[in-house]
Amino acid sequence: MSFTLGTTSLTPPIALAPMAGITDRPFRDLVRGFGVGLMVSEMVASQEMVQAKPGVRERAELSADVENTAVQLAGRDAYWMAEAARQVEDRGAKVIDINMGCPAKKVTNGYSGSALLKTPDHALSLIEAVVGAVSVPVTLKTRLGWDDNSLNAADVARRAQNAGVQMVTIHGRTRCQFYKGSADWGAISEVKAALDVPLLANGDIIDTATAREALKRSGADGVMIGRGAQGKPWLLAQVAHDIWGSEAPQIPTGTDLVRLVSDHYEAMLAFYGLDLGIRVARKHLGWYMDEAATPAPLRRDILTAKDPKDVLRLLPDALLGSAPATGGAAA
Repeated sequence: MSFTLGTTSLTPPIALAPMAGITDRPFRDLVRGFGVGLMVSEMVASQEMVQAKPGVRERAELSADVENTAVQLAGRDAYWMAEAARQVEDRGAKVIDINMGCPAKKVTNGYSGSALLKTPDHALSLIEAVVGAVSVPVTLKTRLGWDDNSLNAADVARRAQNAGVQMVTIHGRTRCQFYKGSADWGAISEVKAALDVPLLANGDIIDTATAREALKRSGADGVMIGRGAQGKPWLLAQVAHDIWGSEAPQIPTGTDLVRLVSDHYEAMLAFYGLDLGIRVARKHLGWYMDEAATPAPLRRDILTAKDPKDVLRLLPDALLGSAPATGGAAA
């Protein structure tokens, strides 16, 4: 199964979810190297981007001109959303995604992200502004509703489709759930039934088994994986191979894994600069060491090291002999 968004082919129909502070340029490049259908940039605040506030464009480093990459925009004002969309299209964006799913208070308190589910008419005005501003495909990522008393995703998605949105991704939780409880993949099927455009299911998809179950319950055309890929940048490629028969990734072990993690670490330092890079890298190193079951004392030494040379020196001891999860049909 596959489908296209303009010149972008989702073959296979699997995407890396946008996660602030996680799916940055170094991590997306790493995931892309294993093979994936669609990459989505970190969420970018539209007004801040247009006004070129310090750090916004640099943090996003959108990969706008990179094949099979979507740029995700957030905001509450149609003017700024449209202007940001024009800018990223000018920078080479092939797909623009609208964020109506972020549950973070700093986003929803500004009436952006999933807060837009409370004002569907206003949300539609933002969608229409973005679609009208660009010639590239526009997609939408959202949730089931604001809370259990307002499960309006099907209606919002149908109106978005009628406004020109070409794909919808649904996280199977309400905003008020944040990331608690379990994603309701069955509820996503109601949104799928309301649409003619492709739909991706998102939420709690961490391996091949959960991807299969999400597809079964939701009837979705594909899946979007976020937190499951932390520490396992090969996961999407493995799931795609298991379900859709794409080329199997070469999952690194032993010295190959040490090389991958070391290269990722150095890429983060180069991207962010030394001080910020060391801080940002700690969470990724932690996830790799979770997979490797690194002993606690060694883990602590690596995560508190202030000199990159010390980190690189300790990584072989932390990772050698590990057997990373393959993303196969494990429970």
